[in-house]
Amino acid sequence: MTVTIGVHDSNPTLYYLSRLDHAADELAAVGETVAFHPYENGVRTGRLLTDGVIDLGGTGSTPPITAQAAGHDLVYAAVSAPRPDHGALLVADDSPARSVADLAGGTVHLAIGSWQTHLVAKALDDHGLSYATDIVAERGGEDSEKLLRSGAIAAWVAQGPRLAAALRGGGLRVLVPTGDVITDRSVFFTRRALAEERPDVVEALLRALRRADAWAEAHPREAAAIAADHQGGDVDDWETALRSLPWRIEGVGDDFIAEQQQAADVFARVGFIDTPVRVADAVARRP
Repeated sequence: MTVTIGVHDSNPTLYYLSRLDHAADELAAVGETVAFHPYENGVRTGRLLTDGVIDLGGTGSTPPITAQAAGHDLVYAAVSAPRPDHGALLVADDSPARSVADLAGGTVHLAIGSWQTHLVAKALDDHGLSYATDIVAERGGEDSEKLLRSGAIAAWVAQGPRLAAALRGGGLRVLVPTGDVITDRSVFFTRRALAEERPDVVEALLRALRRADAWAEAHPREAAAIAADHQGGDVDDWETALRSLPWRIEGVGDDFIAEQQQAADVFARVGFIDTPVRVADAVARRP
């Protein structure tokens, strides 16, 4: 059996795992081989699992919820420790906004469908506002920082090296630190059949994830250089971003399930998902 791991640039653990031998080593110990399937957008992970294209994927908090709402039968396998400094909601220094409530009626750039949707929706919900009606949410792009600095948009959710670069450039400030609103974990999930029929394979994959994290934590400059060469950006900004990550894989506990359920409930309330989700259904059923 060849176990296929989905890889996209936004999941750092899987990004570095695909460049190391750890997955091959750990799967060989349970008699299996590995392949990596690169793709561009983490929101596709649920569909790729359902279609059998991949066996394990990793994203932020939002894609597994939207996948479950779309009817994909996924199982949470592991999560990262909280990543409070991974991203932030930024405004211009001279913006009158002092809380997320002050963004009402404004345009916010973010990676729609990613963990950033969770951040913005939850922050607004905490202030009695709605992601659906109280802001204009637009998909961010390469010009988001420029638009924010020019006053064309009210706020922008930045992450990783782009956050480091934006703050290094001055003129912007953090309106909402991610860690003040959500835990922003990296989330790993798999097909139910694999989780329930081959738990030994899933455990081997988790050992490989932990080894990839240990490598990245021990080699931040080398990891930054790899990402900058492949994805663009400044090596120093990448290193700043990578050093901010916890590089620790944890089990799927009750606290995480509760966090995800809270997010799912907000998404259903504002219409971001059409079908309410019971997050606890996305766990392995074993004898």
